[in-house]
Amino acid sequence: MTDRDETFDKVASLIEPFNKKGVALTETTTFAGDLEWDSLVVMDFVANVEDEFDILITMSQQAEIENVGQLVDAVESLRTEG
Repeated sequence: MTDRDETFDKVASLIEPFNKKGVALTETTTFAGDLEWDSLVVMDFVANVEDEFDILITMSQQAEIENVGQLVDAVESLRTEG
């Protein structure tokens, strides 16, 4: 298992409490479309991700992240920068 796979698994576990519809998660699962999250859910979720990985995701970065794969990539990038 690669570091990226481990990051995906951690992100998936963080999504689970917010996944009210039981959507099967893939790299292309979108937060707004597939999971139907509103901005409050996104804020709560992002806070959990930041705490779990000890990173800071800026508002501009958040605006560019539309699916699970993009979030995993962003987390990986931010972890290597930090």
